[in-house]
Amino acid sequence: MAMTPAKKKYQIYLPGPIAERFETLAARPGTNKSAILAMAITAWMDRKGANELDDRFGTRFRNYSLQLDRFERDQRVVMETLALFIRLNLQRDSFLPDTDEATRARGAERFRAFVAEVGRRLAQDEPSFDPLILGGLYD
Repeated sequence: MAMTPAKKKYQIYLPGPIAERFETLAARPGTNKSAILAMAITAWMDRKGANELDDRFGTRFRNYSLQLDRFERDQRVVMETLALFIRLNLQRDSFLPDTDEATRARGAERFRAFVAEVGRRLAQDEPSFDPLILGGLYD
């Protein structure tokens, strides 16, 4: 079996300005021409092997994903705040002393009715607000 050498020799020709920059770079301490060329060729091949769409749009899609994550988080906060406000408001409207179980039961029943109404409206795609106020957001 023939063994392939760890390194293979190539002969290349570089245009004048690139050759000058290459020589200047290779003259720095701790570098050599072979290492510079190996890194440059590896970087070039890695770029060519990468998905071109990911190169073009990957950063933008990652930014969109982060924005959507923030929107989802904010939406959960708003929905929880709204639900808590409605629950407290429904209980307050029928205020009786805290020890009264009937008040808590009435508040819980009103809240269940409210949640059912929201579910019904969402299922029917029937907003409880005027879409024109939101500037056509749901058009």
